[in-house]
Amino acid sequence: MTIETPTVADPAEIKIFDTTLRDGEQSPGASMTLEEKIQVAEVLDAMGVDIIEAGFPIASNGDFEAVQTIARRTERSVIAGLARAIPADIDRAGEAVRDARRGRIHTFVSTSPIHLKHQMMKSQEEVLEIITATVGRARNLIDDVEWSGMDATRTPLDYLCRCVEAAIKAGATTINLPDTVGYSTPDEYRQMFATMIEKVPGADAVTFSVHCHDDLGLAVANSLGGIAGGARQVECTINGLGERAGNASLEEVVMAIRTRGDVLPYKTNVDPSYLTRASKLVSAVSGFPVQYNKAIVGKNAFAHESGIHQDGMLKNAETYEIMRPEDVGVKATSLVMGKHSGRHALREKLKELGFELGENAFTDVFNRFKELADRKKHVYDEDIEALVEDQITTSGERVKVISLTVIAGTGAPQKAIITMEMDGRHITEEAQGSGPVDATFNAIKQIVPHDARLSLYQVHAVTEGTDAQAEVSVRLEDNGRIASGRGADVDTLVASAKAYVAALNKLSIKRIHAQGVREAS
Repeated sequence: MTIETPTVADPAEIKIFDTTLRDGEQSPGASMTLEEKIQVAEVLDAMGVDIIEAGFPIASNGDFEAVQTIARRTERSVIAGLARAIPADIDRAGEAVRDARRGRIHTFVSTSPIHLKHQMMKSQEEVLEIITATVGRARNLIDDVEWSGMDATRTPLDYLCRCVEAAIKAGATTINLPDTVGYSTPDEYRQMFATMIEKVPGADAVTFSVHCHDDLGLAVANSLGGIAGGARQVECTINGLGERAGNASLEEVVMAIRTRGDVLPYKTNVDPSYLTRASKLVSAVSGFPVQYNKAIVGKNAFAHESGIHQDGMLKNAETYEIMRPEDVGVKATSLVMGKHSGRHALREKLKELGFELGENAFTDVFNRFKELADRKKHVYDEDIEALVEDQITTSGERVKVISLTVIAGTGAPQKAIITMEMDGRHITEEAQGSGPVDATFNAIKQIVPHDARLSLYQVHAVTEGTDAQAEVSVRLEDNGRIASGRGADVDTLVASAKAYVAALNKLSIKRIHAQGVREAS
């Protein structure tokens, strides 16, 4: 079956700027380790993303190291580092991307009246001077400089024109006009770009960029509106991850352009067969599950239950599908693995599911697979995906769950005995609780003392059956910091312990990050 994609002659190229590792990581609870950021960057580079915003180098030593490491390792993508309109920020970003094959400094400053009055406490003329000075400083360090006018959609057009003109004269090569608070509508956003391109001297020599937030559910629609107005770069994230309601979803932007070539005469360099793989990886490392009915990459995106829909699908898939599942990397679930399957079979299955693991990571997943196959009658593709995601989440963690015993029943307090590895040492503690999960978390707290509050605890089965793996998601909050964790195991309590510990590990990363931000400010 072939689904024809309508096209027009000579479509304009749209650059895809992925900010999952920077704006996406700012989503409450979504901190990533260095190793996790490297894995995400490798997938983004392989799938053809034009620009990867790898982080905010001045924020912490960890952020700087992540941007620098990704800059040195990336093969194709431009690597960008974010910087406020502050000389030290710009210098730090320049240092972080210096070794990239192609690097970019992305600097920003607020332009809207409400931001200037209440946040920056600067006049319009002072901000214009800041733009000229900081963009010029960045351009002296690198040829590729992006300037963003924060809260551009709530900025008067005449003043925004002056800001854009100042940035272009100072040497900016890309102009980003973000809908920072998700306030705009598609036609307003289109008109804003059309006005800039028509009125600002030198606008024809730079690339205009969209960056939309989803507060009103319009991020993707607004991004497409900006393109219609002349923008040729889209800033977006995998799964729409980001602050508040998130950013424009990369997979939705890419597939909208690919699917509706008749009315969207554009093209991107992204290979869509990587989309599902990227989505699963980002979901695993961020601890943010993808909603089942999420467009393009949700579990139900290509599922059909209605009898009328199923009848049409059996006769011709085009009756109810405008995209092929395989185009976005979706594979049909199959029952092919078991306890007699060997290393080669598992490696091939992992490739089929879109995972390329190093030898150490593969050995760990293989050992977990064998353990699972001994405990579970049928091993589904979803089970293997859960194993890989669990391995990604726990690799390199400072604290790990080694073993757990829980004594539960009616008529008495529940008790948990847990052994954990902490900085290379095995520590065993026990605790009681009002239930088995409470006892387990209390035992963990004996080993890792903390004051974090559990604000979310969710359990769902990876597949069907009483022997299905449980996947647990937790969220912890501590002094304004939020961290999410996920864990999978056929034992729900073990999965709960893994998820809780994963969140604790991420909280520790956030504390370090917050300290770096304070020192940088």
